[in-house]
Amino acid sequence: MEITLADGQKLVAFARNNIEYYLKTKKNIDIPNDIRNKYADKAGAFVTLNKYPKRDNALRGCIGYILPYYPLWETISKVSLSAALDDPRFPPVKLSEMDHLVVEVSVLTVPEEISVEKPEDYEQHIKIGRDGLIITRGWRRGLLLPQVPIEYGRNWDVFTFLGHTCMKAGLQPEAWRDIKKTKVERFTAIIFEEESPRGKVVQKKIGE
Repeated sequence: MEITLADGQKLVAFARNNIEYYLKTKKNIDIPNDIRNKYADKAGAFVTLNKYPKRDNALRGCIGYILPYYPLWETISKVSLSAALDDPRFPPVKLSEMDHLVVEVSVLTVPEEISVEKPEDYEQHIKIGRDGLIITRGWRRGLLLPQVPIEYGRNWDVFTFLGHTCMKAGLQPEAWRDIKKTKVERFTAIIFEEESPRGKVVQKKIGE
């Protein structure tokens, strides 16, 4: 699916409107036909809410679907509300907070497993700023988006990124080294965000 800046602007506006309408009415918004028709292809996506201005600990909510279970419009509809209301790390967002939050939408490619002969080889297959990671071991799974290793002044290398993704899965940070028991997948994302609350929507440039 090709996603342009104009698409990103529509999707971010839709995510914000979806959240604010529900917070005002406790009802789901009627999905505009142009949104339903244009974004009917299935795709995974995340919606992230950040406090503005963005500093350390700016995150206010982030929920998404890794795999393309639903049409993109439906994915955004579901995960935008979940990011605002159901992120277990935070209390539900209040309507008044939306004046101080920026909305970010990440549209994901389908993850692909990385196969290596020894754990150090992951460095050759993962590019910081381009790739997001998913780590799975048994029933535990953790995901970090491509922007995480470089936001807020972070300067993670590949192995630090792997370690933090393991911790997101509830694993020890060195669990990625056990290549027989721990599955590592990568994906990319096209990311759009508001520059300020309800402000201009831009495509996020990372890893350049």
